[in-house]
Amino acid sequence: MELSAAHWLYAIVTFLVIFTMLFRRGVVLPTIVGTLLVAWVYKGSFVGGLQAVFNANLVAAQELFSIFLIITLMVALLNSLKDIGADEKMIAPIQKVMVNGHIAFFVLIGVTYVISLFFWPTPAVPLICTLLVPAAIRAGLPAMGAAVTVAIAGQGMALSSDYIMQIAPMLSASAAGISTAAVADKAIVLSLITGGVAVPLAYLSVRKSIAKPDSEESTSSLKALRELTNVTPQAEAEMSASAEEEDVYGHRREIWGKLFAVLVPLSLLAVMIFMFSTKLGSAKSGGFEGGDGAAFIGGVAAVLLVLASVAFRRIQALDKISEHITDGFVFAFRAMGPVIPIAGFFFLGSSDFTGSILSLGDDATKPAFLFDLVQSAQSAIPENTFFAAFGILIVGIITGLDGSGFSGLPLVGALSGAMEGTTGIDPSTLAAIGQMGSIWTGGGTLIAWSSLVAVAGFCGVSVLELARKNFIPVITGLFVATLFAVLFM
Repeated sequence: MELSAAHWLYAIVTFLVIFTMLFRRGVVLPTIVGTLLVAWVYKGSFVGGLQAVFNANLVAAQELFSIFLIITLMVALLNSLKDIGADEKMIAPIQKVMVNGHIAFFVLIGVTYVISLFFWPTPAVPLICTLLVPAAIRAGLPAMGAAVTVAIAGQGMALSSDYIMQIAPMLSASAAGISTAAVADKAIVLSLITGGVAVPLAYLSVRKSIAKPDSEESTSSLKALRELTNVTPQAEAEMSASAEEEDVYGHRREIWGKLFAVLVPLSLLAVMIFMFSTKLGSAKSGGFEGGDGAAFIGGVAAVLLVLASVAFRRIQALDKISEHITDGFVFAFRAMGPVIPIAGFFFLGSSDFTGSILSLGDDATKPAFLFDLVQSAQSAIPENTFFAAFGILIVGIITGLDGSGFSGLPLVGALSGAMEGTTGIDPSTLAAIGQMGSIWTGGGTLIAWSSLVAVAGFCGVSVLELARKNFIPVITGLFVATLFAVLFM
């Protein structure tokens, strides 16, 4: 295949993006400039290059807007539950189960995983760390052990599969030009394998430091945590009393809080059961494809948001819902906004999008810069599944070094799609492997400048020490999961 100057320029920018990530710098700037230069050279028009920059961001926004919307609705729902205290009531009974540090470790794993799977780890971490971590520490689990469990279960297992909201699989699959469902199904298996290896190793690393319930060690850890967060037992009691006095909706809030503390978990459980049933049912049902799963959970979240707001606030709900949705959009764009220009550049790698980005006619030949580069180098690429799988894993880990975990998904997805038919491994499997490497690394388990900072802060531990504590369990888990994918997928 004959490569043009634009192809070589695209390759240079791609390597520059990876090089930039190695130095933990943002890659929005090089992707925007790269889009401009590639389009300019290909079309021979500077004006055309400027138009392509806008079109690339527009195409990416259109493809990914469903992601922003589902994040918005889930965050808005969580905020509405906070209004009526249902978020605290949902997990209050779990505190009673933590009778010792060993049980607390695994309870934290399970609760963090489930909550993060539905609400994403970032908004879930404050809730878990505020209500459950103190109870776990009181039961004897060291603060570092609590931080490790929250990071591995939430930022690792739940976020790397993202099976309910399917934001990560959608990013990977869109760039690869393959089915979101195929990537999601393989990603959840690999995330569970990675977590299944990482959790026991993490437990063994903290087991000897687990103290007896209400021992001197656990009491001092709890005291240190309260001092760090400026929350004392007296302050907690005063805030609680003040809230009861000032809240004119106190009685109504208590009733609706208890109701939605039951209704919301049951509704989300029903959603999960139904989604699994469509995949395991008859061929006619076919399961959820593409954004259907996200649309379903988003619709359920919207209805629950309306019910929670109207039931408690009544007429004030007309304004309160707007506030919650606005806050949700703000959170979504802060979390995912930088991904749009990055995705726009890597969408240039596929002929499915270059027509719209470069404003080419229907009859015009549509280039696929990344796919063409990979195909031209096909003879030099070893047709070895081990090489391809671990190569994509390493690329994913490198792209996760920016501390996001999501900004690298368009790259690993595009590479996975481009290698279809050249390595003997399914592109959806490669995309899922790359997704594991990127999110486990940058999503908040291995990188100290990621959202791992929030976990460490809430648990009152050193973020650098927490990252070191996670390293061996997580890397071992990723290696085992990738090996499993090569042998059995």
